[in-house]
Amino acid sequence: MKYLTWFFAGIAGIFILVYVILFTGFGNSLIKPVIESKIREETKLDSKLKVFSLSMSGFQTVLQLNKNNTIKVAGTYSIFSKSFDIKYSVALQELKTLQPLTVMQLQDSFFTQGSVKGNDTLFTVLGKSDIANSKTVYKVVMSDFNPSSIIATVTKADLASLLHMLNQKPYASADVNLNVNFKNITPHKLDGDILFVTRNGKLNAGVMKKDFNITIPKTAFSMNLDAKLKEDDVNYTYILDSNLAKITSGGNIVPNPLHVNVKYALHVKELGVLKLITSADIRGKFNLKGTAVGNKEKMMIKGKSDLAASNTTFSATLHDFAPKNIEADIKGLKLQKLLYMIKQPHYADALFDMNVKITNADPKNLSGIITSQITKGMVDSKYITKSYQFKSLMPRTTFSAVTSTTLNKNLIDTQLNFKSNLANFDIKKARFNTKDTSLQSDYKVKVHNLDRLYFVTQRHLKGALAANGELKKAKDLDFTLLSNIAGGTLDAKLHNDDFVANLKSLQTLDILDMLLYPKIFKSLIEGKLVYNVAKEEGTFKGLLSKGTFMPNQVLDLTKKYAHIDLYKQRFQGDVNAKIRKEKIIASLDLKSNTSSIVTKNTKIDSKANTIDSKIAVNANGNPLTVILKGNINRPKIRVDASQIIKKEATKAIKKEIEKRIGKDVGNLLKGLF
Repeated sequence: MKYLTWFFAGIAGIFILVYVILFTGFGNSLIKPVIESKIREETKLDSKLKVFSLSMSGFQTVLQLNKNNTIKVAGTYSIFSKSFDIKYSVALQELKTLQPLTVMQLQDSFFTQGSVKGNDTLFTVLGKSDIANSKTVYKVVMSDFNPSSIIATVTKADLASLLHMLNQKPYASADVNLNVNFKNITPHKLDGDILFVTRNGKLNAGVMKKDFNITIPKTAFSMNLDAKLKEDDVNYTYILDSNLAKITSGGNIVPNPLHVNVKYALHVKELGVLKLITSADIRGKFNLKGTAVGNKEKMMIKGKSDLAASNTTFSATLHDFAPKNIEADIKGLKLQKLLYMIKQPHYADALFDMNVKITNADPKNLSGIITSQITKGMVDSKYITKSYQFKSLMPRTTFSAVTSTTLNKNLIDTQLNFKSNLANFDIKKARFNTKDTSLQSDYKVKVHNLDRLYFVTQRHLKGALAANGELKKAKDLDFTLLSNIAGGTLDAKLHNDDFVANLKSLQTLDILDMLLYPKIFKSLIEGKLVYNVAKEEGTFKGLLSKGTFMPNQVLDLTKKYAHIDLYKQRFQGDVNAKIRKEKIIASLDLKSNTSSIVTKNTKIDSKANTIDSKIAVNANGNPLTVILKGNINRPKIRVDASQIIKKEATKAIKKEIEKRIGKDVGNLLKGLF
């Protein structure tokens, strides 16, 4: 009996100790620091329990999260019935100081107050708030601590204030109204509706211009979302309307398992306003409408658009929200409108058609065919001339093109046929490897009239040009060119910056004719050009053979002074040149059976089209120096015939003395001269 008494006494003592600690002022003062320390640890704020009072039937707490941010909770409860009646008040006057607790930076203030009444299995939360300067009331019914119904009304919340609270700039202002009425929010037993409405909306043009460089006119907007939820179905209509854009959507959505059957439409008067959403720097108007039907495993999206004044239709099948196959057909797209839309200069006008059939959109197993056609192309010659600072106007240029592209996993093969009144360009197969970003392509180019390229070359040229070759770009750049030109062949290769061209059996007259230079020398030329594109430096070494001169002033003077006709002789020899940008230093060493023509360090400026040359002519032992200076087409010519004149004078004097004095005296004079 004694031990039993001690046992009950111990139990009673424990109850008394618990009662004293939990439900008396003395006990509250003991556990208050412990609770306060735990709150500080969780909130990471210098929080203080200003008031902490707990009794057998009631409690009161005042928690100061930090200066000017306070939470008050007080009420009564019954331990035995597990019921309670609580009042709460939350006054957060400086949200910006609560970042450790809120994670994201908030601004301004937030107030709410209300009551919580019921028991541990069913209780109701009633409250009101002034969030974003609104009049907000709410009622939440909790069953087993899970919400079973929600009724909330937000009246005239200020969008600009809400954005500022969320630490966002005031991109827009509006009155926001929200009505939520859920009789039941239990999954698969939904019963309720949501009405979200904005009125008097205005975009802030100044902020949009400053932050996104978008210039928009005065813009008003309104928004309406009406959703009705019943069991697993959500039926909704959504409208966003403004003087810049209108977005509509509506239909049925089953959240779990997901199934959608909706229509959508987008009518945009100015795409720039969507930069906030799309991050795309585009402009102009755009219209789109279509449908989305299916579930997570398979969804079909269809649409129709007037992209850049085109008639565009598309469809895509999604598996697990990833594109499986895509089809698109674009007809009559106006290139000039597309360039305007993507903020590119007006390079040209043209009509563009394209057909896309992607049978497998998986990047690792990509497959499909894309064909396109450009018609009625017209280059904006004035813009191109100004943009690239050409010294003369680009001629009127029309163009068209047809392409066909095959996609096969990481390989993209393209055929191209491009035609213009400047040049034609054909590719039978250009292969791009997306895995290693390498490119390999053949090509064939034909220039109809080289003189039409004067705006680029700044040199009048004559005739046409055709060439073909290959382009390879992987780690290195390799380019080949083969052309039948000037009666011979040009075989050239480019490896990164190093260019090598081999000339075989070219006719100098054809070259001079193409360059519109005076036709002074007819021969065959073979040679090799080595040139560094980056440094714009190189050398040329060539051999001239079977050379004969055409009528020219230099040889006419030679015939006059040296009394020899070099036109009847055949020459051959070396021609060499050092190239440094537009400056060329050339040398020429021509010989026939009896004569030679030699020049060293001839200076040619291909940009200024000038020449500075000293030519030594030895016509059958008769030396003559010719100096050329000035415009390469019409140089100033100066002839130094002093040695020939001296020789001729000596012969004449000798002949006359021999005639009058005697042959012996003539031999003596010969030694003097």
